[in-house]
Amino acid sequence: MAIGKWIGGFLGFITGGPLGGLAGLALGALFDVGIDQVNEPDRTGQSRYSSGSSANFYQRNATTTQQQRQQGERNSFLFSLLVLSAYIIRADGKVMHSEMEILRAFLRRNFGEMAVEQGDNIIRNIFDQQKQMGAMAFEEIIRDSCFQITAHMNSGQRLQLLSFLAELSKADGRVDPSEVDALRKLALWLGFDARILDSMFNLEKHDTQSAYKVLGISPSATNDEVKAAYRKMALQHHPDRVATLGEDIRLAAEKKFKEINEAKERIYKERGM
Repeated sequence: MAIGKWIGGFLGFITGGPLGGLAGLALGALFDVGIDQVNEPDRTGQSRYSSGSSANFYQRNATTTQQQRQQGERNSFLFSLLVLSAYIIRADGKVMHSEMEILRAFLRRNFGEMAVEQGDNIIRNIFDQQKQMGAMAFEEIIRDSCFQITAHMNSGQRLQLLSFLAELSKADGRVDPSEVDALRKLALWLGFDARILDSMFNLEKHDTQSAYKVLGISPSATNDEVKAAYRKMALQHHPDRVATLGEDIRLAAEKKFKEINEAKERIYKERGM
């Protein structure tokens, strides 16, 4: 993925606001070293992106095709993921190699090898900004970024974002209480009940008690309540809701959707439904 595509992709919805501010800070170094790639002439002799004003750049991208808009949406998801990952990784005050490796694997699988190096550079720039701002100021930026994300992503996309962050927190084999606290804040800022994390942390378990937690209900729930909870979860987590983010992300959502169905089946079997 060329550096120019990363920058152009932010126009999915990151043209301003707190995410736009972080993008400008985090991408400064990448843009400086990648400007030749951004302005490399295409076969018509025209540069891919003009080095003129940002206003002209935004205006040009306002007429992009549907495919380009989807690419922008995908890249906006990626940058949002990097920003929120930085918050989770540093929640316990240290950067674990295992966490960074999970993030690199995600970037490699979903966005290609070039995205791994660029993603590393971006997230380290975000770490630097966090140090300069201080923890409280950075958390305010994260909160406002979540509000911006909520205004532009559907609930399925936001759930997929939160699901990845939950997996990231488990990278070293345990979830630190500070990471749980950070995840609960993100869940609320992204428009969800913080209990959604109980569902995410129990998805890969195979006992009936965990199945109830996946559906967000207690074992004392009625059969009708079980059915209603499942319908709600199935609607929220349906893979079609993340289809525009790319096939690999859709497949990740499909895996989660399958695990929700398996949890439902365990409950139905126990109850003879």
